[in-house]
Amino acid sequence: MTHPIQGGRVRAALLALLVAGAGIGAADAHHSFAMYDQTKTVVMTGVANQFVAQANHAELHFYVIGPDGKLVKDAEGKNISWGVEMAGAAAVARQGITAETFPAGTIFSVKVNPLRDGTSFGSRAGDSAIAKCPWKTPPAPGKSCDTVKGSELLGADKF
Repeated sequence: MTHPIQGGRVRAALLALLVAGAGIGAADAHHSFAMYDQTKTVVMTGVANQFVAQANHAELHFYVIGPDGKLVKDAEGKNISWGVEMAGAAAVARQGITAETFPAGTIFSVKVNPLRDGTSFGSRAGDSAIAKCPWKTPPAPGKSCDTVKGSELLGADKF
């Protein structure tokens, strides 16, 4: 017969192993946002070229619009592309952010915490909205979509 104290220890050890194992699986399935510089927030305006709906993180890919209101080009004359990572597809869909609401050609502004390594990608900053311009109506040079009459805020109440 097992002593009650020893049986309790065995159950506690098994429970600890189960909890630790569950934590390892969750850590492998989901990364942290430590790769983003959350001390920097950049306001970007762009033209959507792809919405990627993923369970862990939805992504919105876009071509950057510069302060002059024109698409920004690289040294080879190609549009500069950026991406923004958000919450999972189901979560952002509840906020109105979907492939249907951001088809290719949609002009929008977003606040981004950029990657620390300088790559053209970031995470949506804090609880800020994505400001969506009316179709084919860009903001005035130097402004963002939240200043355009008829713009729509998605994902939060303020930009």
